[in-house]
Order: sequence, then C-alpha cells, then structure tokens
Amino acid sequence: MLNISGLNEGIVLDHIQAGKSLEIYYQLGLDKLECQVAIIKNARSNKMGRKDIIKIEGPMEHLDLEVLGYIDHNITVNIIRDSKIVEKKRLKLPKRITNIIQCRNPRCITSIEQELPHIFYLSDAATETYRCLYCEEKYGRKQD
Repeated sequence: MLNISGLNEGIVLDHIQAGKSLEIYYQLGLDKLECQVAIIKNARSNKMGRKDIIKIEGPMEHLDLEVLGYIDHNITVNIIRDSKIVEKKRLKLPKRITNIIQCRNPRCITSIEQELPHIFYLSDAATETYRCLYCEEKYGRKQD
C-alpha cells in the first residue's frame, strides 16, 4: 500500500474524479508555487470506486476555490493545521467565473480585445450551464 506522510499545514483536496488531478494542478497554478505537492491518482474509494487526491503543503490562502467549484463541485477541501483537519469545505458551482474558460464565439468582443477578461455567469445550475457575459454564448460545464 502506498503511504504519503501527513501534512503539518496545508490543504488536502479529496474526492477528485479519477484522472482530473493534473487539470486541477495546472488550473490552481501549483506548478508555479514553491510548495510540496503530492498527487495520488486512482486511489481506491468506497464512495467513488476510484478517485484522485492532491496534498499541498504550506499556507494556501491564495488558492482560488472557484476554479475547483467549476471543475468539480463534489471535491472536498480539507484544511490542515498542526497535522489535524481543522475545517472541511464543501464546494458549490460558482455563480461567476473569470478566466477559467474562454469564449469560443468568434464574434465575441473577447476574441478582438485580447486584454478583456473572459467572464461567465451561471445561467442554469440544474444543467450546469454558463453564459459569456459579453455575447451570451452558452457553455455546458459537463461537455467541457
């Protein structure tokens, strides 16, 4: 059995859909940080069958949990201090996301004005559909 030591201070992202951990690693910008990161892929899970886990050592107040909520709002965020879980955060679909996805509409202002942020708002939580703030182009999160 694989054993990865516990954290003194940091965050454990648990219940990640199997195979999504590297996407989360890059979306959170963990490749640019000077912190220890452990990625566990395809761990056994009674609840999910298989899951990924990411352990991040160090203070993480700058992490954008909205990105996580967009990628998979079923991820559990465990805050670790003094080697103990002090808080468990449940994610939800963010109402608004910025620069997480890009509008693919060639007529959208964001395709001409490169410095404009790509802003989307949640238009239908049941179908997890987002719309571009500028052109109203629709994006289903499950297909992306």
